[in-house]
Amino acid sequence: MDKKELLELGVVEEGKPKKPTPRLPRREIACQDPKERIKNFNEVALGYTLKDAVYEAMRCLECSKPRCVVACPVHIDIPSFIGLIARGKFEEACEDIRKYNSLPAVCGRVCPQENLCEAACIINDTNPKNPIAIGRLERFAADYLLSQENGNENKIEIRHKTPFKVAVIGSGPTGLTCAAELAKMGHTVHLFEALHKPGGVMMYGIPEFRLPKEIVQKEINYVRSLGVNIETNCIIGKTIPVSDIMNEFDAIYIGTGAGFPNMMHIPGENFAGIYSANEFLTRVNLMRAYEFPKSSTPIRKPKKGVVVGAGFTAFDVVRIMLRLGADEAEIVYRRTRKEMPGRGEEIEHSQEEGAKIRELTNPVRFIGDENGFVKAVEVQRMELGEPDSSGRRRPVPVPDSNYIIDTDLVVIAIGQTPNVLIPSALKNLSTRWGSVINVNRETYMTSVPKVFAGGDAITGAATVILAIRAAKEASRGIDEFLKDPQKKWYPQAFSEKK
Repeated sequence: MDKKELLELGVVEEGKPKKPTPRLPRREIACQDPKERIKNFNEVALGYTLKDAVYEAMRCLECSKPRCVVACPVHIDIPSFIGLIARGKFEEACEDIRKYNSLPAVCGRVCPQENLCEAACIINDTNPKNPIAIGRLERFAADYLLSQENGNENKIEIRHKTPFKVAVIGSGPTGLTCAAELAKMGHTVHLFEALHKPGGVMMYGIPEFRLPKEIVQKEINYVRSLGVNIETNCIIGKTIPVSDIMNEFDAIYIGTGAGFPNMMHIPGENFAGIYSANEFLTRVNLMRAYEFPKSSTPIRKPKKGVVVGAGFTAFDVVRIMLRLGADEAEIVYRRTRKEMPGRGEEIEHSQEEGAKIRELTNPVRFIGDENGFVKAVEVQRMELGEPDSSGRRRPVPVPDSNYIIDTDLVVIAIGQTPNVLIPSALKNLSTRWGSVINVNRETYMTSVPKVFAGGDAITGAATVILAIRAAKEASRGIDEFLKDPQKKWYPQAFSEKK
């Protein structure tokens, strides 16, 4: 951009210090109208314009001891990239973020910044609930650079190449990040994905209206540009024996996520019309079932849908139900709104779109019709007791409070666990609860020499940004191991990853 255009945006002249304006109100982000967006799967939040981004960036104090950086799981230099936006250096801002996070366009959309960096913003001290919109600025910078790159896989030259080969299993956020970090270190990286498209939960688990697949694909293209070879339709342990991977590669990173659904194990759960969130979301997001019969994958379209759970996934599902044409779609949750793990913004968006929330309610059985399809769910009222291990008040059943909710589609969204395929195929791999992999607390090596793991595979279902942090830390452990494989890595420093 030329000097005149930058000045029109309010960008200070080159060489002059900017004057921060923290007392100005936070710039909200434009969204599709609720009445329109429930008719489509296009992205709801429309992002900042250039003028919006510069305005918001000018509010930042660029603290010398920034608490936001400490609160960020991957410690992005937040004042630095926001300062670049304030000075009109939009591409440089994203390149600055990529030093710490290889998936900024994704994190700018789905990371719970309100509980992390934005919660730590110093502006909250004097102007509560008015922190810098760090996530929206991250998204802006990433989108700006991706638009300049136009999604192309322009090969990035890695000058220092090592003789080592690393296999990364799983192409979700932790797998892509680990692959990118190792490629930057000069290692040859092969990434294996079980499904027909890379991206993991970003492709199959998060709906288009919250994270467009085009954006995910552009982030994948960036990882490919680093020289990472991505092989799809490849199930390690089935398509390729684990022993072959062990023999061919100098190190292995397991980033297979948590794709195995938790179910309620109550009567009637096997009636037709009852889905796990994983199946429902995979059909809709990755296989575009909402376009059936244009797409070959069908989905049951509800008149009255019920979603059990109240996390990120549950609110994604209830909003999809409305887009599929449901007359009613509601969340059934055993606690109250205060205890819901879903993001506040997503809860508000779902209610704007017409979703209902039934608090202090828990299913006890499903009821089917004569054809074996679900037609109702029997629920029980709950009340909150003392806090449990999560710190939230424990839901306690209210005696003789059962009643019936009519429904023709139920989705169970009460969490996921890692798949048992890799743990069962890899001898001597230490796990807990059968499928969650134990790792060395510092290096991320497992109980099997040269095999590392990270992300949801070692924690159970968590956030994208925590999976990215694990990958960055693990990539350093892998690099150190490759340089000194004779070091006594295990079991002296081994413990469960908390």
